[in-house]
Amino acid sequence: MNDIKKMLAPFAGLCPACGRRHDAAIGRVEIGKGMIERLPEMMADLGNRPFILADLHTWEAAGKKACELLAAKGAAFSSYIFQEDHLVPDEKSLGAALMHFDFACDCILAVGSGTINDLAKLLSRISGKPYLLLGTAPSMDGFASASSSMIRDGLKISLDSTGPAAILADTDILRNAPMPMLQAGLGDMIAKYTSLCEWRISALINDEYYCPAIADFVRTCVRDCVENVEGLAAREEKAVEAVTRGLILSGAAMTMAGCSRPASGIEHYFSHIWDMRGQEFGAPHDLHGIQCGTAELLSARIYERILKIRPDRDKALAYADRFRFDHWKTDLRAFLGRSSEAMIAQEERDGKYDKAAHRDRLERILSGWDTICQIIREEVPSAETIEEILKKTGAPVSAEALGHTGEEVRTAFYMTKDVRNKYIGSRLLWDLGLLEEIGKELFPDERPVAFYTEPGIID
Repeated sequence: MNDIKKMLAPFAGLCPACGRRHDAAIGRVEIGKGMIERLPEMMADLGNRPFILADLHTWEAAGKKACELLAAKGAAFSSYIFQEDHLVPDEKSLGAALMHFDFACDCILAVGSGTINDLAKLLSRISGKPYLLLGTAPSMDGFASASSSMIRDGLKISLDSTGPAAILADTDILRNAPMPMLQAGLGDMIAKYTSLCEWRISALINDEYYCPAIADFVRTCVRDCVENVEGLAAREEKAVEAVTRGLILSGAAMTMAGCSRPASGIEHYFSHIWDMRGQEFGAPHDLHGIQCGTAELLSARIYERILKIRPDRDKALAYADRFRFDHWKTDLRAFLGRSSEAMIAQEERDGKYDKAAHRDRLERILSGWDTICQIIREEVPSAETIEEILKKTGAPVSAEALGHTGEEVRTAFYMTKDVRNKYIGSRLLWDLGLLEEIGKELFPDERPVAFYTEPGIID
């Protein structure tokens, strides 16, 4: 905890870098060997009767031990254990948690990391009861954030929720998580390379809020994880602790910034699209962090290609003029199914494709192109470097290894720009009139394109 307190200390008071106040909204955090023994004491700080939320896997990893420790101290508790082999963060799961919640309980113990944590955050907000997170895997960066990554109406969204009042991370438990979960934690951390790059680019083009101090804070967390990557592959305690700390602090960074910019960008939207297709069509999908790590490699290749661009105003304006959102709706529906409806409704609110707004952005892009390229060089390592990092833990280094064809990757790339109203690499390429051209170049597939019709043809 001392390391986390020390790293967050500079953010007390008014931020000299951006002029805002940053509240990390993070409570007590304990990371280290044998920390689960402190559970009864930490739970007692929150209440007298916890409601325990777990799934089949997290129950075996730490839930049973947690109950033994609480029972030994004479604590009364209620529990609900999800029986699904693969728990999905959707309306059904949240409804089950709510319907089984014991309102006689005065606090919540969430035993898990990803989906269990997301559900516990919402359960905490709805019930008004504080919760303690007992982590079981260093697999994602949502430990400390005050938002839940959920699937609503088939679309992956972030819902405002409540962050944990306390986090307990026992490295003896975390280091014995399945290796894909360790790889996922690393993947979620290296995704920050792209997210910070896109945050800076959007600040330049769209005057979006950006805090250099928060960005530096996240860079430090990423560097610490990458420096320990060999140890992570060997399940060394120091490396597992570094990744866990980085995941907790990058979640806190999102809370401090008041947005997801410090931690997610185009790479996360690849992951969201793969998740949505998995839900809708049974298409291949994997752990969020595994997908983010693979997509970070794709993103590094995208940005390497962007560095070779020489922007052409006339080409960009002609491209935007040909674009027809009504035709694009058809492609979204074909590729994503019902989740596309929320994306279509979002676009009708946000107006990303408004031609006047496009012209304004384009002029800023053209005048700031050298600066944009410099930002990319400063923030995004080479694709070769990203691949080396992933390979050191045995993580997948291609979308094909995750079960996606070149056509599917290319179409997902085109659609990343529609997942949120967030300015990312695919939106930059759309503004430049080069999205399809570069998509075909980077993600070739010999088979005919089944999902997407480019603007020049559909007009």
